[in-house]
Amino acid sequence: MKSHNSTPAGAAGPIRIVNGRIHDPANGIDGAVRDLCVESGRIVESAPVGARRIDAAGMVIMPGGVDIHCHIAGPKVNLARKLQPEDHRRDPHPGTLYTRSGTGGTVPSTFATGYRYASLGYTTAMEAAVPPIGARHTLEELHDTPVIDKGFYVLLGNNIFLQRLLKEGRRDEFRQAVAWWVNSTKAYATKLVNPGGDEPWKGKRNANVSDIDETNEVFGISPRQIIDAFVDAVHEMRLPHPPHIHCNNLGHSGNYATTLETMKTAGDRRLHIAHIQFHSYGGQPGKSPSSAAQPIVEYVNAHPNITCDVGQVMFGKSTIMTADAPLAYMLRNLKKNKWVNADTECESGCGIVPFSYQEKIYVHALQWAIGLELFLMSADPWRIILSTDHPNGGSFLSYPKLIRLLMDREFRKEEIKRVHKKAISRTVLADLDREYTLNEIAIISRAGPARALGLRNKGHLGPGADADITVYDDDADRERMFNAPRYVVKSGRVVIDDHEFREDFSGRLLHIAPEYDATIVQTVRPFFEDYYSIEFDNYAVGDSFLHDHEVIPSRPA
Repeated sequence: MKSHNSTPAGAAGPIRIVNGRIHDPANGIDGAVRDLCVESGRIVESAPVGARRIDAAGMVIMPGGVDIHCHIAGPKVNLARKLQPEDHRRDPHPGTLYTRSGTGGTVPSTFATGYRYASLGYTTAMEAAVPPIGARHTLEELHDTPVIDKGFYVLLGNNIFLQRLLKEGRRDEFRQAVAWWVNSTKAYATKLVNPGGDEPWKGKRNANVSDIDETNEVFGISPRQIIDAFVDAVHEMRLPHPPHIHCNNLGHSGNYATTLETMKTAGDRRLHIAHIQFHSYGGQPGKSPSSAAQPIVEYVNAHPNITCDVGQVMFGKSTIMTADAPLAYMLRNLKKNKWVNADTECESGCGIVPFSYQEKIYVHALQWAIGLELFLMSADPWRIILSTDHPNGGSFLSYPKLIRLLMDREFRKEEIKRVHKKAISRTVLADLDREYTLNEIAIISRAGPARALGLRNKGHLGPGADADITVYDDDADRERMFNAPRYVVKSGRVVIDDHEFREDFSGRLLHIAPEYDATIVQTVRPFFEDYYSIEFDNYAVGDSFLHDHEVIPSRPA
């Protein structure tokens, strides 16, 4: 494919980074001082004479950050931007000689999103929820998002056609149809949100599924049946990332039981639980929640097939943005503010509610504490991954403060003193003295998400890896340190040089292309003709929408 980067492909010269302390946990390197060499966009064993030399003495070197779960592009993100013009007026992102202007807030514009991720040292981000019919819109916005590589997960858990196939016991056709949908949208993974819950709610106000084994009113199948079918299909196809699941009962007291049952449904097959903090609540439905982080962490610790991202709540402004339409409808009354709910044809729902998390509100403080409990009780940082479910739990710009909370016990204790005391008393957070190391931060923000996504060339600094590198000043104030990298190298180009943007870059789209039986098209086509507003032949996304891209291969057999 033709490169759309501002600098012609291959124009970046070789680089040798010297004297820095390297944290590359995927290759067993924990603070060793050694040279790091780059040529032709890849990490190499050695650089030629004349390579640019960057002296990183007193600095920390890590792979570029990988955000496994965020909301940065597509129809729902655009709705959220339109809903909050005041956010953008208060936070303009100026252009420079090398960068385009944009606007910020909790839902930044495309340009600001890419530049601000890069300014934290992140070089890859995955949009977590796109209905298939919104794929073209999403691809164009992702192409418009500079510097970072990116991909998206396609929403299939409430797809009416797929649920019909399951109801009729047509599991092989279901698998073929899933592969066709992923292929046709140029997606990276399958996404399930409140599986089986949207259609009952759309047909009857306040109807929803509240139990993983409850059959919905529309198709007579349960969330467990839907989850099992997707886990099985993805397992058979050996897709690089397992089904990415937003469980039923998000945000409800007692929902940890649903989360445990969801994970048990996978057996020993791979499964990823999204923003698991929002699914780790004890207590009784309809009453105040308590922390159930401990049984959730214990299950994840004991089952290496399970990965999850935390969805940490950070105090301040956020935007609730979800394909869980019943949840958004419920939340609208909490703020008595503007809100949007939308139906996406036969594929999904969508809800958007501007929100603010406050230290002195019991539930908000409990959510904050539960997320930290999950991190601090994790026995395997490779599988409990850093996220705020941007912008649901907070902006990705709060990652540096979250890292400080994990690395600095005394800072964390001071922050605990500021929040709702009763909420803290319903957790064990105050008793947890663990402090994350730099290597563990490199795992939860880089190596771990790359491994969970099946991105073999990301999250590490071994020969052949993408030359996505972040160099930080080693500052005792870890929030300040992770808020301003000295250098960011993206695909071998020094995009941020001595804290300043010195080059623009568009990054690549990451997607998969699973094989499928072409005869499934004839099974899907009549459904479109009966129920969709778009012609079937215009539905699949053509290669012309891909721009610069990389097809990620299936996992080895």
